[in-house]
Amino acid sequence: MTGKRVGYIRVSSTDQNTGRQLEGVALDKTFTDKASGKDVQRPQLKAALEFLREGDVLIVLSMDRLARNLDDLRRIVLELTARGVQVQFIKEAMQFTGDDSAMSKLLLSVMGAFAEFERSLLKERQREGIAMAKREGVYKGRKPSLTPERAGELRARIAAGEKKASLAREFGISRETLYAYAR
Repeated sequence: MTGKRVGYIRVSSTDQNTGRQLEGVALDKTFTDKASGKDVQRPQLKAALEFLREGDVLIVLSMDRLARNLDDLRRIVLELTARGVQVQFIKEAMQFTGDDSAMSKLLLSVMGAFAEFERSLLKERQREGIAMAKREGVYKGRKPSLTPERAGELRARIAAGEKKASLAREFGISRETLYAYAR
């Protein structure tokens, strides 16, 4: 009996198309996340890792779709192969089985380092662009969560001693946002 062919797809934002990533690849099951690859706190990645069994193959378009951090990439691949799960990357034309050569392990690290480097460059360019837009008065930032009237009501109720967690729920904001309004 052979294992299942399981696909993992990740796009960074909800408006990106997931269809092209593993198009034409025969899969038994697919897990899709619409989230940043900056860390492994992704619900469908977690579900995929829990679903995979010995003899299965995890198929991902490219290493940067699985993880944008070298440590996370290496850990995921090593943990899966130790459980008898193969990991296949389509773009890089690489497959990891646990019996990998020193060259395969080196390539995993090098390619993973490039993905991490690319993410760092992206964040740096983003910070520079925001700073330039702020200097030019173009960047307005995020819209406030509450109107000035609602913010005043929130501050008054905080001062009256109401529980912050219930206020955050009622106003539809996080507790962190609530504390920012309280300052």
